[in-house]
Amino acid sequence: MALTSSSSSSAITAPLKPHLQLSNEPIISFSPSFFTLSSKPLLSSSKPNVKINFFSSQAAVSLKWRTEASIFSGLFTRSKDIKTLKDELFDAIAPLDRGAEAAPEDQQRVDQIALELEALNEIKEPLKSNLLNGKWELLYTTSQSLLQTKRPKLLRPNGKIYQAINVDTLRAQNMETWPFFNQATANLVPINARRIAVKFDYFRIAGLIPIKSPGSGRGQLEITYLDEELRISRGNRENLFILKMVDPSYRVAL
Repeated sequence: MALTSSSSSSAITAPLKPHLQLSNEPIISFSPSFFTLSSKPLLSSSKPNVKINFFSSQAAVSLKWRTEASIFSGLFTRSKDIKTLKDELFDAIAPLDRGAEAAPEDQQRVDQIALELEALNEIKEPLKSNLLNGKWELLYTTSQSLLQTKRPKLLRPNGKIYQAINVDTLRAQNMETWPFFNQATANLVPINARRIAVKFDYFRIAGLIPIKSPGSGRGQLEITYLDEELRISRGNRENLFILKMVDPSYRVAL
């Protein structure tokens, strides 16, 4: 997940305007860079047919066991499929530098795995789930406003990028690490149980200098897959965001 807009502080003395251009994506980029049985009729008889009753009972027990076994097997297979897909996804994005090094075929592969996971999403209303709360690390995105691949690598965020969300307070925070340490906070407005509108209110350059948002830092984000470890989101510009939970206890300040 990731909320998007763009700001930078590679140098406090550098012009801020190019780095504070805001995107309509909902994960911010601070620097130059957020689911037949068949049977025959029994012959009538005046005597109780104990044998038939016995086997009928056994058949009912057998049918119940096979049904329960089938359900259990289906759940096991489903769980195994999700784990396999997640492993494939993590392996696919590991060498891509959050997407900055992704070729078109890499993007296609990642998107296909994401689609398969989204089809298995069990959290149908993620904005009502506590699994959304906490601090997430951005692992991959297709958002160029965040990746800024046309800029020199030194003018992009080279450290980890995080996003925190609190469902109860409807607050979000984006945090860059090395070398810019920029931050941004936003209010979240639910549109439905999966989609939110994002409105940024404050940015902090180098984590110190507060700048109030001019009001154009807005976007939408749909959470398409969620579990205790992984979140997949798609922005209003159809960009893909993949994040991994790192601290479920983290809280965004009001």
